[in-house]
Amino acid sequence: MSALVLFDFDGTLADTAPDLAAAANAQRALRGMAPLPVDVLRPVASQGARGMLRVALDLQPEHPDYETARRQFLDHYSANSTVHSRLFPGIAELLEHLRMQGHAWGIVTNKATHLTRPLVSHLGLARHCATLVCGDTTPHSKPHPAPLLHAAQEAGFGTDRCLYVGDDLRDVQAAHAAGMPAIAAAYGYLGDSGAVDTWRAEARADDVAGLWPAITALLPK
Repeated sequence: MSALVLFDFDGTLADTAPDLAAAANAQRALRGMAPLPVDVLRPVASQGARGMLRVALDLQPEHPDYETARRQFLDHYSANSTVHSRLFPGIAELLEHLRMQGHAWGIVTNKATHLTRPLVSHLGLARHCATLVCGDTTPHSKPHPAPLLHAAQEAGFGTDRCLYVGDDLRDVQAAHAAGMPAIAAAYGYLGDSGAVDTWRAEARADDVAGLWPAITALLPK
């Protein structure tokens, strides 16, 4: 039976942290601050501007300078999002293998549409992506189930034939709220959501090579 495998984007399919870090460090440079290593910013890459500005500048949304910094950060990132971002090694092969096995795959991300589509196209994912749901596609973003439910409906699958792969606790929470099993991509950014084994995902993959066995174990029979 064919299935729909849905993936988070940042930290799951693609390593976008270097370009996000560059945008954050551009904000530091404007303030005369030295750049932070990418590895310092990588864990919060999935949190977008909010996470990056919190770590890079210690700015929270309630700070009076936050919105200006956020706009500048997003402008820089939008213009430079494809400089260093790459699919994780093995992802292209995994997606093709899924397709050749008769399964569909799609992307559900909290990243805004205008930032996601250029990257999806640049990375060669647009042609075979069955559904692309972004942070502004539905009224709610993950961990709300609405984006995953929208993706399943758009691709023509019942939720009992879907599963979701993501690198953040909210991905697992969204999957479970939508009635889908979840795979924790433990090689990803992981954020500050605690140990992966506490997320209660049905499976975990410690590297991209571990995704296919995890997916196979959860595919509907």
